[in-house]
Amino acid sequence: MRRVVVAITGASGTVYGIRALELLGEVPDVETHLVMSGPAKTTLAIETDHAVADVEALADHVHGARDIAAPISSGSFRTEGMVVAPCSIRSLSAIALSNSSDLISRSADVTLKERRPLVLMVRETPFHAGHLRLMQQATEAGAVVFPPVPAFYNRPESLDEVVTHSVGRALEHLGVEVKGLERWQGG
Repeated sequence: MRRVVVAITGASGTVYGIRALELLGEVPDVETHLVMSGPAKTTLAIETDHAVADVEALADHVHGARDIAAPISSGSFRTEGMVVAPCSIRSLSAIALSNSSDLISRSADVTLKERRPLVLMVRETPFHAGHLRLMQQATEAGAVVFPPVPAFYNRPESLDEVVTHSVGRALEHLGVEVKGLERWQGG
């Protein structure tokens, strides 16, 4: 069984984390471990009609954001990697600076130190120089900074298709193949 950690932070775009869990749930040999920040739960209520319990039900395992003793806080707990979707600037900062103050930043730090893929779907615009420096630091530490910028070559017909394409591409960095993901075939 392949394990994937999904973290949802308080940035706008909780639908990215939800879609990651939905897509991973379609892969038979993947076990998901979810951790949501407190602000993520607030943003979820503002942006969607989903209850926290609905999102947690999509995961195989749920860990509290303050549960620093959770299995995903240790490098000896093998995973395929981690996706932070969406990734707030606060979480980006903690990850880039190795500030393991909660389970999200600790799990990300473990993912990096174990040289496993870490995908950060950073959700903020515009960026200022400090944001860009943090993204550079995270990249230098081994993370993949993956802002969910939509592609239009696949001619999406709905917001759902835009979200699915972005999340599908992000999950590929964890070695997860998303069926039906449209690829650029040339012009």
